Amino acid sequence: MSTPASSGKLSPLASLIFFSRWLQLPLYLGLILAQCVYVFHFWVELIDLIGAAMGNEAALKHIIDAVSTGAVRPTKLTETTIMLVVLGLIDVVMISNLLIMVIIGGYETFVSRLGLDGHPDQPEWLSHVNASVLKVKLAMAIIGISSIHLLKTFINAGNYDAGTIIAQTCIHMVFLMSALAIAYCDQIMTKTAQSANDH
Repeated sequence: MSTPASSGKLSPLASLIFFSRWLQLPLYLGLILAQCVYVFHFWVELIDLIGAAMGNEAALKHIIDAVSTGAVRPTKLTETTIMLVVLGLIDVVMISNLLIMVIIGGYETFVSRLGLDGHPDQPEWLSHVNASVLKVKLAMAIIGISSIHLLKTFINAGNYDAGTIIAQTCIHMVFLMSALAIAYCDQIMTKTAQSANDH
């Protein structure tokens, strides 16, 4: 007597439940649109930085408004201001990388295979991606983003009170500890699965 698993056919309810994974498709398409917004924001900031370096007053004002949070505002493009803008650009790139991991890795893991095996542009990490690997990679990406934000705060420390700096440092440490806990749990699960396979 054949079973749904052996015959390859699913019951109507099982088919409906399995088909529901495609409800995530609009979410990933939405993240692609968010990626487009980040690309636009990156180029706006980069053009303003170049314009400020070339003496454009409007671009300089926009740059200073973006990076100055205190009462003391620079009147020209300083090394600190340039560094803060560049760190902001790096922050955008790292968030974009995080979006790519969520879009490609999430779709591959939870929706459908992309069929990239053997493709010359296949991301190296995608060949062994699963839910656990994706969680660890996302946690590491979040730590990287948090590090950039913390570095921007330290560089511009004069415009922040001690409480804000301490709070941001504590939040970064929480992210770090969470990532270590996720990686440790993943290691335990991997060892448990290997032990089960060995026996």
